[in-house]
Amino acid sequence: MTDRDISRRRVLALGGGAASAVLGLGAGACSSPTRGSRAPGSRQAPSPGSAGELCVLTPGTTAGPYHLRGAPVRKDITDGRPGVPLTVRLTVRDEPHACALLSGAAVEIWHCDAQGHYSGSPGGTPPAASREAGGTRAGAYLRGFQQTGADGVAEFVTVFPGWYASRAPHIDVRVHTGGRRTAGTYEGGRINWTGQLFFDDRHADEVYARSPYTRHKGTRVRLARDQVYRGGGARDGLMAVTGNVDAGLLATLTVGIDTTRESDGTATGDSSRPPASPSPAGTPGAPSATAPAGGAVSSTPPDSAASASHTPGP
Repeated sequence: MTDRDISRRRVLALGGGAASAVLGLGAGACSSPTRGSRAPGSRQAPSPGSAGELCVLTPGTTAGPYHLRGAPVRKDITDGRPGVPLTVRLTVRDEPHACALLSGAAVEIWHCDAQGHYSGSPGGTPPAASREAGGTRAGAYLRGFQQTGADGVAEFVTVFPGWYASRAPHIDVRVHTGGRRTAGTYEGGRINWTGQLFFDDRHADEVYARSPYTRHKGTRVRLARDQVYRGGGARDGLMAVTGNVDAGLLATLTVGIDTTRESDGTATGDSSRPPASPSPAGTPGAPSATAPAGGAVSSTPPDSAASASHTPGP
């Protein structure tokens, strides 16, 4: 019996879900560190996770141009924005420490609405109900923090993101540790991972055939041509999606982060911005980054540091 046969028997003995994770095929498998790890001599040995889960560092990416400081801690980040219901469920593992489930980490996400607008920009005006309520949420729709529980999971209720010129639909994400919850937000500590979450084109096709997404005219970028996504599946942020557009979708991903290092998202990657006004093709988007009251939008261009999951745009 060959070594390959022995390995295959060991995998099959674990059962379906665990076997897929060991092979790196399951949605719950932590992602590999770089596309370059496929090259001879550059493969990083994986750390063992629970139930034999393959766990190595997930590649970081740029934070993008529309980060807003002071986003609220909350599970439901919709603030009345219309769209196909989406639950985002992230499991965070501490790769340097035996890939243990990471409790108490602050997961932060933000994304554009069905028309490609971000909160915190002049084009991203909040709905009337939020304007009347005032406060932090009026300028922070589709943004928020959640802290992971003992199971390493942080979950958000939102809507499927729209798109803007030059980018496939995505969700920006950061994982923070060492800070604290104060004044309704999360402050201090360090940013251990900055990434972007993606969706298979078939899910976006189904969503964008529905209102209110159909009001957004133009041609979106397919996943294979996105300037940040490298085509590495879950390793590069591709989420596993279940459910349907009528009842709502559930998107899940497990990420392995390094809690000993800082990752502020200034790696080369998404240097694009939603256009300031509708393009000739009629593609609306959010204008230049302008900070609303109570926060500041990050508009610093990415620096020249190499990102593990960056491919230059077409």
